[in-house]
Amino acid sequence: MVMKSKNDNNYAIIVNNVSKKFKLMYDKPYTLKERIVFWKKSKVSYHQVLKNINVKIKKGETVALIGVNGSGKSTLLKLMTKIIYPTEGTIITNGKLTSLLELGAGFHPDFTGRENIYFNASIFGLSAAEIDSRVQEIIDFSELGEFIDAPVRTYSSGMYMRLAFSVAINVDAEILLIDEILAVGDQHFQDKCFAKLKQLRDSDKTIVIVSHSLGPIKDLCNRAIWICDGEVKEDGSTKEVIDDYLKVCG
Repeated sequence: MVMKSKNDNNYAIIVNNVSKKFKLMYDKPYTLKERIVFWKKSKVSYHQVLKNINVKIKKGETVALIGVNGSGKSTLLKLMTKIIYPTEGTIITNGKLTSLLELGAGFHPDFTGRENIYFNASIFGLSAAEIDSRVQEIIDFSELGEFIDAPVRTYSSGMYMRLAFSVAINVDAEILLIDEILAVGDQHFQDKCFAKLKQLRDSDKTIVIVSHSLGPIKDLCNRAIWICDGEVKEDGSTKEVIDDYLKVCG
């Protein structure tokens, strides 16, 4: 059991000595016969994605996780959501949390956009009455128009993003975690999303975002954490960290 100090209440997310390994299997047997014949021959290895990460994010901070592809930043974000769990270490979150990690995650493809609003918002803890009062606002923000009553399997990736983002910002979460999803869609809607994120930032919501769009990140975030080869290489003001990152990886 992890003991929390009084000071921990000032933080939305606490990452303590977190490491993450993924198990890789080669020549994995699939049939019963293969399992019997080759039971000693399956090769197993482990891929270390994160190594001894220590990060504290204060309530109300807007933080960017940056790094090259494969550096471990998206894995760290998934650990914060508790979709996956660390191999070592602990993660504590203080507050209601919502996430935008993968397009269409949590959507039922045969439900309409409107039905998926009710489905997703209820998962985030809203009552039917609360969803009723917000559904039109969600639809209006998504700009899906008549498509809101079409099955989401007919949606483009940009339409998925519009719906997912519109739901996520309307569930009264205190912590919002976002992974690259905002790279999808037209420039108009991306600008609209970043404007909304600024509004949430200014209302003291905690936001953690993974993005390669460094320009908007500089404008949005007050802190950046550079993840390199599974470790925290630099943690500080957004401009300084991004400038240092671009010198090495730009």
